Amino acid sequence: QVQLVESGGGLVQAGGSLRLSCAASGRTFSSYAVGWFRQAPGMEREFVAATRNGGSTYYAGSVKGRFTFSRDNAKNTVYLQMNSLKPEDTAVYYCAAERDPPRVTVHHMYTYWGQGTQVTVSS
Repeated sequence: QVQLVESGGGLVQAGGSLRLSCAASGRTFSSYAVGWFRQAPGMEREFVAATRNGGSTYYAGSVKGRFTFSRDNAKNTVYLQMNSLKPEDTAVYYCAAERDPPRVTVHHMYTYWGQGTQVTVSS
């Protein structure tokens, strides 16, 4: 079992920055793929960024160049640095982990989820 806890969300003006954190406990998740997803009201959960440990990092086109995914396996924590935020980035952001998903960009491939953290970007 892996427990995930996100933090770092909040209210920010357009153009601002936030850094989300996702801390894992229960198992060392250095061998897990980890992804960030987001869900706005009335919308489907959508992919933001993901990586397999030691592998490439993938980004959604809408965030590429603005968001940066990183992981610190020693701290069992991953981060999502979000810069140049836009109102359309407003959503609840979730991190997710799975041992070896066939595809890291698909949310239903993940078993373990955090509770989510709200990000609100005002215009």
